[in-house]
Amino acid sequence: MKRREFIKLSATASALGLLPSEVGAALKLANASLNCNISNRKIVLIELKGGNDGLNTLIPYNNYDHYVNTLRPDIHIPVTNYNNLIVDTSTSGTNQDLIFNPALLNGSNEGFKGLYQSGMLRILQSVGYPAANKSHFASIDLWATGNDGNSWDNGKESGWLGRFMEEAYSGLLPSNFPIGIQLGSNNTWLGFHGEHQHGLALNIEGQNSENFYTVLNGLAGKAPESIPTDSHYGKELRYIIDMDANANIYAEAIETAFNNKGSDNLVSYPDTDLANQLKTVARLIRGGIETKIYMVTIGGFDTHNQQNQSAGDISGKHTDLLTELSQAVDAFVHDINSDSIGDDVIGLTFSEFGRKAKQNGNLGTDHGEIAPMFVFGKPVKGGISGINVDLTEASDNNNWQITTVQHDYRQVFATLMQDFLGAKSTVIDNAFFDQTNKQSFVENKISNIINSSYFVDSSCYSLGLALNSSETFWAAYPNPVNDLLFLNPIIKSTALEFRIFNSKGQILKKGKLDFESSSSYIDLSMLKREVYLIELNDGVHSEVKKIIKA
Repeated sequence: MKRREFIKLSATASALGLLPSEVGAALKLANASLNCNISNRKIVLIELKGGNDGLNTLIPYNNYDHYVNTLRPDIHIPVTNYNNLIVDTSTSGTNQDLIFNPALLNGSNEGFKGLYQSGMLRILQSVGYPAANKSHFASIDLWATGNDGNSWDNGKESGWLGRFMEEAYSGLLPSNFPIGIQLGSNNTWLGFHGEHQHGLALNIEGQNSENFYTVLNGLAGKAPESIPTDSHYGKELRYIIDMDANANIYAEAIETAFNNKGSDNLVSYPDTDLANQLKTVARLIRGGIETKIYMVTIGGFDTHNQQNQSAGDISGKHTDLLTELSQAVDAFVHDINSDSIGDDVIGLTFSEFGRKAKQNGNLGTDHGEIAPMFVFGKPVKGGISGINVDLTEASDNNNWQITTVQHDYRQVFATLMQDFLGAKSTVIDNAFFDQTNKQSFVENKISNIINSSYFVDSSCYSLGLALNSSETFWAAYPNPVNDLLFLNPIIKSTALEFRIFNSKGQILKKGKLDFESSSSYIDLSMLKREVYLIELNDGVHSEVKKIIKA
């Protein structure tokens, strides 16, 4: 390959829009900002479907008597081992005791409590939105569209994640892999629906990656070539055709990633539905698929009755659900932290609303408003954001609701989108903007969620987000890399040749990888700390990637 052709294909030149003569300067700039490569970062959303009871998830021990005697005489969580369950508030600034539900402590140092002690779990108190809607369907739609409940002008017909993905990752569109993947629910979440793009995410619940069906080819033959563009019918038909075509393209990428050598999970998972979903997510990430957003679901949190098995007995629906959640997340975090992929992944929980502070007559709780969120992973700064809820706010006069929102859910997502994924403020404002108060959420982020060593500085915004528009055929990780750079084919590929160039265009190393013999990595330990370009070619496909040596 000629040097001119090589530079023309380079990811750095394409991503930054540079002329060939400017590539050297661009590489020097990138080399001076090694911590700016965030292109491998991903977020995993865990939906607690049904409305999680935050008050029995995290018990405000500073007002425990009121909690037990006034609000929950039958379904309170007895605190019999304070030292094992207490959340360390010494670094939170709240000066208030907070207690983990025992179901969140699995073993001596496992589960949510163990992740918290390890500094990999942050608790966000009292998350909600200004005008809470207590209908399951309306509330989850509000969460999905980025709404505040006051006016649908705050949301749109599209989802906030869809708007974010189509702008932040515009350089990847169209792509041969889904930007988002959903598991655990047969209904595709409205939040993934883009404002302009179709098929940004794929719901693979109940699907066999080797046997994805096609709607048009399977039921109606070849898709029509002439589609009216000025009618609702034409728009809907185009949407179906685009979704069908994307599903077929994405299926191969998902199957390849799942079956790639080296994609196997590195720890044992519990035999539960949520654990199986997270186990699949870890395997897809390790298999090299470049999907940015994953969403999994655990249902059953609508605990109107038998939340506790009987009066004074915490066994019951809620305990079972929290146990499944805590054990599955604990296994997932240990799995991804077994190698370098844990440096690029953050997970968080959310639920459409919380529950009333006062128990009902069926050993359960009814629809409420606020609830805590949990953010977890190696890049997370452990601790607590916010203070304990004021239990005296709930009274007969307000139908036993705690309504004070300490953190708007849009603040939470906007913070992660910028401080971890590195999105520009304009991208976030397109995803979330408070039309009621004319407020941008980038001006109201939550501090101390991201560990300082993973925090994205403003000088790095959007670097690694809008990648080159050429197709991606091989996944390379970790990037930045210390010693071994692993390569996994996204397309069917058994072998490839590689060449590594420095900023001057000099070939430093070349060779061949044979994927069938498990030769899927390149040893870069001899290279110094710099930015390199690696050319990959299997005789049919070719690709150039920017690699940072840490």
